Amino acid sequence: MAHRDDQITHLLSDGVREQVFPGAVWAIGDADTILASGRCGVLDPAQPDIAMRIDTVFDIASLTKIVAVWAVIGTLWQEQKLPLDEPLAGFWPEVADHPLGQITARHLLTHTAGVPLRANLKNLYGTDPHAIRHGVLAEALHRPPGEAVEYTDRAALILGFLAEHLTATPLDRLAAQRIWHPLGMNDTHFGPLPSHLATRSAPTELDEDTGAHLKGIAHDFSARLLGGVCGIAGAFSTLADLALFQRHLLAPGHAPFESETVGFSPAWVAESLQVHTGDLAPARGLFWHPAPGTRPEDDIYVHYGFTGTGMWTSPKQGRWAILLTNKLYYSRDRDPLTTVRNTFRALAFD
Repeated sequence: MAHRDDQITHLLSDGVREQVFPGAVWAIGDADTILASGRCGVLDPAQPDIAMRIDTVFDIASLTKIVAVWAVIGTLWQEQKLPLDEPLAGFWPEVADHPLGQITARHLLTHTAGVPLRANLKNLYGTDPHAIRHGVLAEALHRPPGEAVEYTDRAALILGFLAEHLTATPLDRLAAQRIWHPLGMNDTHFGPLPSHLATRSAPTELDEDTGAHLKGIAHDFSARLLGGVCGIAGAFSTLADLALFQRHLLAPGHAPFESETVGFSPAWVAESLQVHTGDLAPARGLFWHPAPGTRPEDDIYVHYGFTGTGMWTSPKQGRWAILLTNKLYYSRDRDPLTTVRNTFRALAFD
């Protein structure tokens, strides 16, 4: 492992030097502990004397879909409150008379629902949260369900609304009560962050309205439009908190998570970390997908965040990996970080 640690340090230090990201933190672990971790670079290039900290708070962007939506949906599934294969109209009256009523939760989780790919909520529905919700739930499908795999933020947004409907509880409270607090993820919150967390958060995109980089406020415009809380993005977390999440994912109910009722179940993990899309490409599990450069039988699944974050997990190897960066500080270009992520994954897993 030590040799790989050196290679990972070199890889990420090159990323800092080439301005792929200002800084990064990373960890590799198993169900019991963190096996290796590190940090490099700076928190903010405008303050080059402040090094990136291992406890830096990151805007995790689309990892919100995993640590909030996927996890909460898993608890509702195991409580038999959410059937994956029944049309939504059967248990969600709000969509019964809309095209969305014919799709299933599994369609949404596999990105095969045929919902529109457009994501600019303000241009489509205005700025009122109630109007946005109505517009999203009433929108026509752009293709029949099950016909194609098409990644869209709307899937997580709709599932977040569904979880709120089934529990009469806002998504931020659901995630905190059912997942984050039981697992001890005390630094994980939807934004805007309280001041004590915002001060150690990594800045992301330049806000043209203020002329400053966003810090403790979600970069995702849809999340900001909805008050910081939505299924698409908006959550902030730390390496330590996400390591707790990953450890529970590999061994739910095991120490330090003694209670079988804490978080999501082994059955939900097993259901999710397998291909559900048949011959359609790209292959998808339930929100997780096989890591690029691997085959489904390799059993390495991943989810990424647009800000520069990523989580990998492999029950087969009993290992997980996390890479957190604030690459969005510099650019929306995906390509440089893609190479770093793929190399990091190859070094983290056998």
